[in-house]
Amino acid sequence: MTPSSANSLRTSLAVTLSVWRALFLREANTRLSAGRGAAVWVLGEPILQTIIMLIIFTFLRIKVVSGIDVLAWLIIGLTFFPVFKRPGSAAQQAISANQTLFAYRQVRPVDTVFVRAFLEGFLVLLVILVIGGGAVFLFAVDLLPDDPGMMAAAFLGLWLMGLGYGLVASVAVELIPEFGKIFGIMMTPLYMTSGAILPIHNISEPYRSWVLYNPMVHGLETARAGVSSYYHVIAGTDLAYLYQVALMTIFLGLALHVRFETKLLTQ
Repeated sequence: MTPSSANSLRTSLAVTLSVWRALFLREANTRLSAGRGAAVWVLGEPILQTIIMLIIFTFLRIKVVSGIDVLAWLIIGLTFFPVFKRPGSAAQQAISANQTLFAYRQVRPVDTVFVRAFLEGFLVLLVILVIGGGAVFLFAVDLLPDDPGMMAAAFLGLWLMGLGYGLVASVAVELIPEFGKIFGIMMTPLYMTSGAILPIHNISEPYRSWVLYNPMVHGLETARAGVSSYYHVIAGTDLAYLYQVALMTIFLGLALHVRFETKLLTQ
């Protein structure tokens, strides 16, 4: 590599990092001040969901799910599924929300998708730490991980899946707006079959094997196994499958952004 090409690479990287930093600050300000109590609702939504589901499980007299306390099981499911959902859903609308910024040639559509996905992943991580820490200290729930590395791997895999989803969806909804409704409909079955609120081990074969095609199942099961070595992981759980699907989706999303960048800039 010649000195001039090395300097050019450093300059391009510096410009990209500057763009991402500016976009991150803009998105964070917009996200947390979008409406009255927006910042509070980031934390309040998963807490409310957990309380509602805990009441239902208590009514059904379910105290233990697959070897761990039901509250721990619910908290992991309801805080880790958004690691995929929030970045993906936010990134889906990133291009249309930042259309005016494309007048600056340094800003590309893919930049807005990456920044939104990163911001939502960061916010979800804070939510996990706050809710998990609060449950440990206030209710003595056993959420201190037996294998932190396994939990981190599950978090990263789910976030990468959300990023890939966002990259693909952001292009699709800009080219064909009707895809937005399709993606919205798809999110419900993904959620219901992910194991976030419904125990997958209660599903009989062959339907359980069909559910395992949902990549999020493998992320949530791995996260729960990382919290407690006593957790009975569903047979067939494979974190590598989650990463494979996530990386293929990211590759597809990046290819779509390269192919249709000009159209996205002038849409």
